[in-house]
Amino acid sequence: MSRSLTATRRATLAGLGAIVASGSVTSVAAAAEKDWTVEATETDSTLHDVVSANAGRFAVGGGGVLTAPAEEGWLTLRDGGPTGNGNNLYGASVTDDGERVWFVGASGAIGEYIPATDTLVDRSAPMDNTNNYNDVAVTGAAGEANVYVAGDSGKIYYSFENGATGTWDYVTPGSGSALPAIDFHAPRSGHAIDTNGRVFATDDGVTWNAIGIEDANVTFYGLDSDAPDDVAVSGGNGTLLTYDGANWTPDALGDADLVDVETDGEAGYVVGSGGVVQEFTADDRIVLDTPTGENLNAVDVDGDAVVVGSSGTVLRR
Repeated sequence: MSRSLTATRRATLAGLGAIVASGSVTSVAAAAEKDWTVEATETDSTLHDVVSANAGRFAVGGGGVLTAPAEEGWLTLRDGGPTGNGNNLYGASVTDDGERVWFVGASGAIGEYIPATDTLVDRSAPMDNTNNYNDVAVTGAAGEANVYVAGDSGKIYYSFENGATGTWDYVTPGSGSALPAIDFHAPRSGHAIDTNGRVFATDDGVTWNAIGIEDANVTFYGLDSDAPDDVAVSGGNGTLLTYDGANWTPDALGDADLVDVETDGEAGYVVGSGGVVQEFTADDRIVLDTPTGENLNAVDVDGDAVVVGSSGTVLRR
């Protein structure tokens, strides 16, 4: 998770750029490109998600690529996905003990990767379903995980027995609109978003209830679920919405589509189209200059921040 800026650093950044009023949010243009490291990758496929496990970071993307950093850059561990058919991979998650990485993608692709043995287990097409899956959330320990998969069909497929054959079921939380993201903060408690401007909550992993958002009028892309009263959603036209358990608070962060969000309390990052990265605290919105114009799809914060996107882009700060 991201950390709040110190007062000294905030003052330094504020001195680098003018404070500009943007809707209800104060935006500070700051942070030079040199703050970022552009990391070499073996792949030029679009990277859609990045996560942290005990063995390090892992990113997934186009053509079923699974990649991880090494001394000489990010190396491709797999390039065909769990089935070997080269289906694009869109979402990833890690077990609570950090031992296994799960990922999902097109045509029902679901994989469970075990870094310790470099083993990839194919969990694809639960209940013979081959819809496109956009995101996955896993909770619990390796080998005993609860697995939740969200996709274009508007259904959430779930297994409370580590995705074993015959243990899957599904639920449709809304109207059947596609579900771009799902995230859990406890074994069976979390949130999901759909493309119809709705956010859903569960506390048993099975029953989902809508908790807004009224009159959102934007497409949702990113979700961070840290508690029942600590949720963030990012979307089109620079939209960021945060939930305190009772009310949704909107912010307007420029006009770029914000594809992913990661928060820690009132601090965090959002990333999006055209190389946009913004860092926010309780007091400021900070536009971070990046050395790329590529669309950025995901951010992971574990000490440092890593952002991934189109054309195999990996940035580290």
